[in-house]
Amino acid sequence: MKKYPFIVSLLLCGACWSGSASAAGTCEADNTAVVARYNVTNRPQQSDRLFKSAAVDSRIDRIKAMLTNQKLAWMFENCFPNTIDTTVHYRVGEDGRHDTFVYTGDIHAMWLRDSGAQVWPYVQLANDDEALKDMLEGVIRRQFKCIILDPYANAFNDGPTGGEWMSDLTDMIPDVHERKWEIDSLCYPIRLAYEYWKVTGDASIFDEEWLQAIAAILATFKEQQRYDGAGSYKFQRKTERALDTLNNNGLGAPVRPCGLIVSCFRPSDDATTLQFLVPSNFFAVSSLRKAAEILETVNKDNATAQECRNLAGEVEAALKRHAVYNHPEFGEIYAFEVDGFGNHFLMDDANAPSLLSLPYLTDVDINDPVYQNTRRFVWSDSNPYFFKGKAGKGIGGPHIGYDMVWPMSIMMKAFTSTDDNEIADCLRMLLDTDAGTGFIHESFNKDDANDFTRPWFAWQNTLFGELIVKLVNEGKLDLLNSI
Repeated sequence: MKKYPFIVSLLLCGACWSGSASAAGTCEADNTAVVARYNVTNRPQQSDRLFKSAAVDSRIDRIKAMLTNQKLAWMFENCFPNTIDTTVHYRVGEDGRHDTFVYTGDIHAMWLRDSGAQVWPYVQLANDDEALKDMLEGVIRRQFKCIILDPYANAFNDGPTGGEWMSDLTDMIPDVHERKWEIDSLCYPIRLAYEYWKVTGDASIFDEEWLQAIAAILATFKEQQRYDGAGSYKFQRKTERALDTLNNNGLGAPVRPCGLIVSCFRPSDDATTLQFLVPSNFFAVSSLRKAAEILETVNKDNATAQECRNLAGEVEAALKRHAVYNHPEFGEIYAFEVDGFGNHFLMDDANAPSLLSLPYLTDVDINDPVYQNTRRFVWSDSNPYFFKGKAGKGIGGPHIGYDMVWPMSIMMKAFTSTDDNEIADCLRMLLDTDAGTGFIHESFNKDDANDFTRPWFAWQNTLFGELIVKLVNEGKLDLLNSI
């Protein structure tokens, strides 16, 4: 994606940073300016907000009143509502049902992954706001429709408009924005629908379209186990960027069928090196088991529920056999990618599902010793995409390249941490690397946070808000106010 370097003038003077006592008067004036700045939200004006939720606004007011760190409170207010403020396009469809199309931010298309993650933190507020509940139902229904249209696509247009990737060498249709096959694209919608059902008790979303969508998901997962050959999916793009296309005539690197599911692309939309992407296979296991519970409880479809459970068990057993690597320094860890031939690719990418994010997105226990070993590995120089510099440290990936840290990795470290000091360090880094904008970016240069990509990336913004809400709900207000 395009890089947007911004140079931001900070309000604090140099003496403030150095702690010079002789500059006390100047610092007092500057601090007054800073306080004034943090009292002005960076949210759009009320009239310009795409969707309004009284429950979201109430949660912002309540948490802001609890926070003593003014920058933290300011960034929370800017970030938590960013998805509904700027990316949600809600309407009632021609069938009379709720329909919501969600931009990723500065790319005006709907990724199944991003949209499911963007609205996720609002589900907990659905029972307090009927309009919010309707909007969330609309996202779920739109996602099911997208999956029925093309279960291999990762991103969709708002109607059959075509787009910049229609020339890709794959079975494109005008409704599809991009057709990169990624396992997690079919997992995030299940995760969202399951949580919505558990929170609201509303099972009306699990209608005929849900049954069509889950049938397409099962068929796609099974085809990409590659037991009966490579399957119907191919993808090639005319590009100078190697990870935007697949080798071997659009089929990707060879795999030996073993029960795992091929993911031709990663959550970053970069091509996999070895096509059994381990974090996404873990995500498939947990998603299939959620789907089975829905099918059994709501639809009374025990046969399809058992089909989901059987596939989840098969993938889980294959992960145990093939995904663990005995590292000379860290012991048994999860590989990032494998191929069934015995090859293991050892790295992690910041985009979730990642190895770091496993307890956040899947059923992997946070205390699983293999996960804990993996966690130490991915947050170290042994991970080729771990970067550490003057501005901060964290995991990046080949999507942006060398030296660019993704704040998502910092947030996932906090989400999966049981150490308050570690969580506080993550929060400090997030506050220090916004480049003065009050928002979280796709990535920042490890040595200069003013050099960042994507000034408008709603997933990262809303994820930051989700993290703060989680910490408040877990009774960690003192930790937040100690920063």
